[in-house]
Amino acid sequence: MDSETEMQIKINLDLLLVMKKMSLTELSEKVGVTMANLSVLKNGKAKAIRFSTLIAICKALECQPGDVLGLEAIDE
Repeated sequence: MDSETEMQIKINLDLLLVMKKMSLTELSEKVGVTMANLSVLKNGKAKAIRFSTLIAICKALECQPGDVLGLEAIDE
C-alpha cells in the first residue's frame, strides 16, 4: 500500500454481529441508537461516528474499535 492508494473506512458490524450471535435490533437496544442509524453505519453510508457511539458498540459487542472499523484500499 503506497501513499497514492485511495483508502476508505470499512465497517465490520455485520461480521461482529454474526460472531456474537446478536441481531441489529438487540444491538440497537443495548447501544441506545436507532435501527435506522445503525443500518446507515452497517451499510457503510455513515460520514462520521461519535466516539460515545463507538464505545457503546464496543461495550455491547465486547470488542475493540479496530474490530468495528478497518481501513481498506478503494478498488478502481
